[in-house]
Amino acid sequence: MTSHSSGPLAGKVALVTGASSGIGEATAAALAQAGAKVAVAARRTDRLKALAARIGAAGGEVLVIEADVTHDADIKTMIDRTAAQWGQLDILVNNAGQMLLSPLAEARAQDLRHMVDLNLTALMEITRQALPHLKAAKGHIVNVSSVAGRVANPGSSGYAATKFGVVGFSEAVRREVYADKVRVTLIEPGLVLTELGDHIPNAGMKAGLEKRKQAMEGLESEDIAAAILYAVSQHPRVNVNEILIRPTDQER
Repeated sequence: MTSHSSGPLAGKVALVTGASSGIGEATAAALAQAGAKVAVAARRTDRLKALAARIGAAGGEVLVIEADVTHDADIKTMIDRTAAQWGQLDILVNNAGQMLLSPLAEARAQDLRHMVDLNLTALMEITRQALPHLKAAKGHIVNVSSVAGRVANPGSSGYAATKFGVVGFSEAVRREVYADKVRVTLIEPGLVLTELGDHIPNAGMKAGLEKRKQAMEGLESEDIAAAILYAVSQHPRVNVNEILIRPTDQER
C-alpha cells in the first residue's frame, strides 16, 4: 500500500463538501489515502468526526469544518480555515447536494428553491471564493453533477435544472481559468447507492427509485471516489474534463 507521504497527492490540500456521507465521505478518504491533506465540510459534525478518526488512524491529515454551504459566511469560513491550516488549497470537490424529486405539479416551492440554493448557487459561490487559492496553486476544481445533468427525466425537473446548470457552469469556468493552469473536472454519476434518495419528499418518486435500485447493481460511493482520484492524479498537462459514469446495467 502506498504511504501517505509518497502518494500521488502528497503535498496537496483538498476541500470536500458534503463529506459526512456517500460520495463526499468516500472521496475524502480516497484523497487522504493518496497523500492529500483533506478538509471535510458538512453540517453533521458527528459524522465528520467519525470520518476524521478513520482518516487519522490510517495516517492521514484531516480538518473538520462544520458548514452549511447555502450560507455565504459559512463558505468564507470554510475556505479561510482550510487555507489557514495548510497555507494552500489545491483541490476543491464540490459534492454537497440534494435530490428532492417530484413531478412539477406536485412539487413544493421550498424544495425547488433549496435544490437551486444548494446544488447550484452554493457550488458557484464556493468556487468563486476559492478561485484565488486555486489559481495560486494551479489547482483543480471537481464538480459533482449527475446523469440528470445530461438526461432530464419526468419527475426530476428541479433536480435536472440544477445539474444541467452545474454542467454549463463548469465548462464556462474551465474556459475562464485554463490559462491559469487550473483544471476543471465534471463528474456525472448514474445511480449510486447512497442516502441521497432518502430525502425524496414525493412517495411515488421515492418508490420508483427503490424499484430501480432493485432492478440493477448500483454504483458504490467508492466507485465515484475512484473516478475523482483518477482525474486529480493526472499530470498537470492533462485535464480530464468530464466523467460520465453509470452502473453497467443502467440504461439511461
